[in-house]
Amino acid sequence: MSRIQIIQPEEATGKLKEIYEELEKSRGQVAEVHKIQSLRPESIVKHMELYMEIMFSRSELSRAQREMMAVVVSMANNCSYCATHHGSALNHYWKDEEKLAKLRSDYREADLSEAERALCQYAEELTLRPQNIEKTDPTAPLKNTGLSDSAILDASLVVSYFNFVNRMVLSLGAELEQDEGKNYKY
Repeated sequence: MSRIQIIQPEEATGKLKEIYEELEKSRGQVAEVHKIQSLRPESIVKHMELYMEIMFSRSELSRAQREMMAVVVSMANNCSYCATHHGSALNHYWKDEEKLAKLRSDYREADLSEAERALCQYAEELTLRPQNIEKTDPTAPLKNTGLSDSAILDASLVVSYFNFVNRMVLSLGAELEQDEGKNYKY
């Protein structure tokens, strides 16, 4: 249950109504993560711009790899909202429920490439043990798999973004949609 007031689409007026209508048109529905920001409509716009840049822009990392890291971060943070949404998005590419289930329970057990496993390890390390970054170079395993500095930057952006969103969702109590976000356009 939301811990703050939410303005629902049918109650929205002005700029918020315009934003909701655009989200419904472009994404299929207004997600709860956006409704939780309804008291600050412009933050929804900026949030979507950041999300689209990090998750959909040109990158050496595939969309699936970015969604995979989103799931790992969200599982590490116990954010079922984002883990569910981005698990659905990931399975849009993987089309393998068993592999997704293994990723959710322990990515080390999933059938992943060396680079994918390194990306998952990086996501987990930055999420759960950021204090270790000063002791060891967390980018070394990524570089050892051949990922470029540009790909590593993109991985860092994905991990950072999902830690931000997980904390917003968890602290403000965004609830998973009844359709579990399955009707959302990824």
